[in-house]
Amino acid sequence: MKSYEKNMTQGPSGRQIFFFALPLMAGNIFQQAYTLVDTAVVGQVVGVNALAALGSADWFNWMSLGVCSGLTQGFSILAAQQFGAKKSSDLKHTLSVSLVLSLVCSVLITGLFLLLSHPVLRLMGTRPEILEDALIYIRIMFSGIPIVMLYNWLSSVLRAIGDGKTPLIAMGIASVCNIVLDILFVAGFGWGIPGAAAATLIAQGISCVYCILHISKTPVLKFSRKDFTPDPALIKNLFALGSPVAVQNVIISIGGMILQSIVNTFGVVFVAGFTATNKLYGLLEIAAISFGFSVSTYTGQNLGAGKYERIRKGVREGAGMAILTSLVITVCMLLFGNFLVSLFVDKSSPDAEQVILYARHFLNVLSSFLFVLYCLHIYRSALQGMGNTVIPLLSGFAELVMRISAALILPRFIGEYGIYSAEVAAWIGSVLLLFFFYQKNLKCLLKNQRKKEPSEMSGLPL
Repeated sequence: MKSYEKNMTQGPSGRQIFFFALPLMAGNIFQQAYTLVDTAVVGQVVGVNALAALGSADWFNWMSLGVCSGLTQGFSILAAQQFGAKKSSDLKHTLSVSLVLSLVCSVLITGLFLLLSHPVLRLMGTRPEILEDALIYIRIMFSGIPIVMLYNWLSSVLRAIGDGKTPLIAMGIASVCNIVLDILFVAGFGWGIPGAAAATLIAQGISCVYCILHISKTPVLKFSRKDFTPDPALIKNLFALGSPVAVQNVIISIGGMILQSIVNTFGVVFVAGFTATNKLYGLLEIAAISFGFSVSTYTGQNLGAGKYERIRKGVREGAGMAILTSLVITVCMLLFGNFLVSLFVDKSSPDAEQVILYARHFLNVLSSFLFVLYCLHIYRSALQGMGNTVIPLLSGFAELVMRISAALILPRFIGEYGIYSAEVAAWIGSVLLLFFFYQKNLKCLLKNQRKKEPSEMSGLPL
């Protein structure tokens, strides 16, 4: 297998970020493709109630994914810095120890989330007619958390060394497998929601196998037994980086779950429409996540290399590209949104027209403020790449407060649009905090560089 690692400490900054983000975007498109197919097949074949059941479990499921991706993303920050500093031995030790930590954490997380499944869905006010389906779906998904954790570790390792192509290929293979299995399990065998969940986990397992095969043949990732030697200081450092990212995702998802509990009070038809657009949320966010991962890797490598001025240049250019991309997506969603949301709804249902109307209204609001979300990802990822995971954690609190405040207050004045606006309010509150501290921390870096003390910068002060 060809090696795709990439050094981002040299060459044109914007070009480096853009071309590293491209395969990540393509990989995310594949991932979203099978998420959308899951939803479309369930909505079209099983019905509106099944679609609402998936939506009721969405944020809780996202919480488990957020913990997995948060830990592994945080672990990879140190790896990216060591790769940029050309510390090969330290890099291998870091990755080996982080793998063990990831697998141990995945077992603990699986048990915890399975235990909480029923009480959390009840606490969220999941409607009785869809509770059983939501429970079945969420329990199957939680049983696959070790698979999810392993894939997130594998892909974060590859991104840390500048390899965005292998996760793309892996996700492409997984996407095709998931779509085929969705059609087979749900439409063919009639397994309904359990079939859709099983298809997703099997596809993710296949993507793990591909990444493992590639890593085993990548020279810079050739591990030995001594690389797995426990190191308390390293473990503490990894958790100091990974825990805030995981907690940040948990906080965001708690806000989403509270929002979902408010949405549940509006009835199953509204929940179904809200779910249809929420499934498109991933499509809206694809490029934002990809630019974010690219900026995080770029920033981490350049921090390790002591090239702080280059960080400022790259983040500025990355933000410009992200905003332009968001505007293109906004136009596409405003033009074709009605067609997209209708893919998730069984047209023969008597409630189909109302479901589509709710979904389209929500999509219009999100699309109109999409540039805010893209800026959020850029500045959050830049801070994380610098080794500062505390401010992104605080931004999660900002999202929580803004999202819930808007959802509780605005519907009294603007009805359903108050619910739709809650997400936008969360983005705005978070991005203002992130931008302020990004500027502050960057100035601190550059000031220290002028004093010729870059070697002392292992992270950033708040």
